[in-house]
Amino acid sequence: MSTLAASEFVPADIDCSKWENIEPYFNELRDRDVTNASEFERWLLERSELDATVGEAAAVRYIAMTCDTASDDKKQAYLSFVENIIPKMTPADFELNTKQADLAKRFDLGERYFVINRDTISAVELFREANVPLQTELTKLDSDYDTVCGAMTVQFDGEEKTLPQMGTYQESGDRAVREEAWKVVSERRAQNADEISTIFDKMVGLRDTVAKNAGFENFVGYAFKAKGRFDYTPEHCFAFHEGIEKHVMPFVARLDAKRKAELGVDSLRPWDLSVDPKGGAALTPFDGGADLVAKTGRVFDRLSPELGEMFGSMGDGTNTDGADNGASLDLDSRKGKAPGGYQYMRDRSRRAFIFMNAAGLHRDVETMVHEAGHAFHSMYAVDEPLVHYRGAPIEFCEVASMSMELLTMPMWDEYYPDAGDATRARRKQLEGSIGLLPWIATIDSFQHWIYTNPGHSRDDRTAKWLEIEQRFGHMGHHVDWSGIEAHRPLVWQRQGHLFGAPFYYVEYGIAQLGALGLWLMSLEQGVDTALGAYKRAMTLGGSKALPALFEAADLPFDFGPDTVGRLVDRVETEMDKLPES
Repeated sequence: MSTLAASEFVPADIDCSKWENIEPYFNELRDRDVTNASEFERWLLERSELDATVGEAAAVRYIAMTCDTASDDKKQAYLSFVENIIPKMTPADFELNTKQADLAKRFDLGERYFVINRDTISAVELFREANVPLQTELTKLDSDYDTVCGAMTVQFDGEEKTLPQMGTYQESGDRAVREEAWKVVSERRAQNADEISTIFDKMVGLRDTVAKNAGFENFVGYAFKAKGRFDYTPEHCFAFHEGIEKHVMPFVARLDAKRKAELGVDSLRPWDLSVDPKGGAALTPFDGGADLVAKTGRVFDRLSPELGEMFGSMGDGTNTDGADNGASLDLDSRKGKAPGGYQYMRDRSRRAFIFMNAAGLHRDVETMVHEAGHAFHSMYAVDEPLVHYRGAPIEFCEVASMSMELLTMPMWDEYYPDAGDATRARRKQLEGSIGLLPWIATIDSFQHWIYTNPGHSRDDRTAKWLEIEQRFGHMGHHVDWSGIEAHRPLVWQRQGHLFGAPFYYVEYGIAQLGALGLWLMSLEQGVDTALGAYKRAMTLGGSKALPALFEAADLPFDFGPDTVGRLVDRVETEMDKLPES
C-alpha cells in the first residue's frame, strides 16, 4: 500500500450543491502536468479525495430522502443533486478517467493498481455523452418508485401500519389472521401496480437505449461490463440456476412437505411460509430499534471484541430522522420511510450508515447483522487511501454481510433467552440460507429475460414471470394461489433491486455460497480461524480481483451445480443436528 496520504486537496466543508464550487477541482486534475510515477500516485490520491467528497454529498442527500420520503425538501435536495450535479460531473469524470487510463500506460505503478486501471479503462470504454441525461432520468424514476412504496400503509388491527410492520402478522398462529393480513397488504400493493409497472416500463426502455448507445446488443452485456463482472459470464449465471433447480428445489420440497404435515394443511398458501409450523408464537427478538442495537452489540461483543467495538461506534439506534448529524443508524419502520435496508459508507468522513425498517421480527435481526457485516467491511478497509479500493465487488461485499448472519447464530440467545426460540431462529436461518437461493435465481433469470427482450408487453412479462415462478416457486416454495391468482403476477414489484439496481441480485447467490463456506470453516476449524479469514479478506477492500478476494478468505470462487449441491447437503446435515424446538 502506498505510504502517501492525500493532503486536503478539497476543503472538507465545501458546498457540493453548486457545480461551480466543485468544477475547479475537476479542472485542476484534468489540466495538471504529471511527469513521473510519484506525481501520478499523488494525482490518484487527490482524485480519490475529490471522489470521496462528492460521493458523501450524494450519500447524505440519499440517506435523508430515504429516511423521509414524505419531505419535499429532502427529496428536492436529492433530486437537485441528481439533476444538476451528476450530469455535469459525469463528463468531467470521463475526462479524468481518460487521463488516468493514459497515465497508467505511461507510468507503471505495479500490481497494486491493476484493478483500478482495469476498472478505469472499462469506464472509459462505456461512457457516452448521450447516456448522461438518461441515467439522470433513471435515478429520478427509482426515486419515484421509493416514494410510491414509502407511502403505502394499511389499516389493520385498528391502526395505520406500514407494510414492513404488517410482516409480524405472517408469524401469527391464527391462519385466518395471516390470510387477512396477507390479502390486505397485497390489495394495497395492487392499488399502485399500474403506476409501478409504468415506472418499470420506462426504465427498461431507457436502459436498452443506454446499452445500444454504448454499442451493446442489449442491456445484459452493458450491465455485466458496467458492474465489473470480468470474472464470470451469463453462462455462469445459468449454471447457477441449474444448480438451484437440481439441488435446492428438492431440499425445499422436503421442507415444504414437513411444513404441510406440521400445519395440518393439504397445500401451502402464501401466508403459510413464515409461521412456526409447530404452533409457536411469533418470535419477538427485540422491542424497538434501540433494544435491537443493545442486543446486537452484545452478540458482536461475544463473537469478537473487535467487531463489538466497531459496532458500538455506530451509536445506540435512537436516531429517527436520517439527518447527517453524526448518526449512523436509522432502524425503526415508520410512515414515509423508503422500503428495504442498506448500508451506505460516507466516504469523506469514512462513517458507515445503516438504514432499515425494523418491525420487531426475526427478519429484522437478520437484516441488522447483515448490514452490520457491510459496515465491518467498510471499517476494515477504512484506512485504504484510494476510495476506489474501499469498496469491493458486490459479490464479495455480500460475503461480508451474509457471513455475519451465520457466524452470529451461537449468540442469538441474546435475542431469544428461551432455548426453544433460539433453536427455532437458528433453524429458520439455515433454512433461509438455502431457501433464499431459488428467489435469487428467480430474480436473476427474470432480469436476463427482461433485458434480452426489451420490447416485451406487460402480458409477455406476466407470462414469463409465471413460467419462472413455476420453475423456482414463490420465494422458493410451490404454493396454492387459488382464489388469489390476480396477485401472483405482481410479486416481482416488491423487489426494489429490479428498479434501482438492475442485475444486482445474482451477487447474493454467489456470496451466500461463500458465506456458507466461512460458516462451515468455523465449525470445522474454529470460529477464530473463520474470523481471521474474514478479516484478512475484508481488509483488502476492492484492491484485488474477485477470485483473489475469495482466495484470501480461503474460499473457492465457484457457484455451479457441484458447489451448490455440496453445500446444500452439508447444511441439511447440520440442520439434522439441531434439537427439535
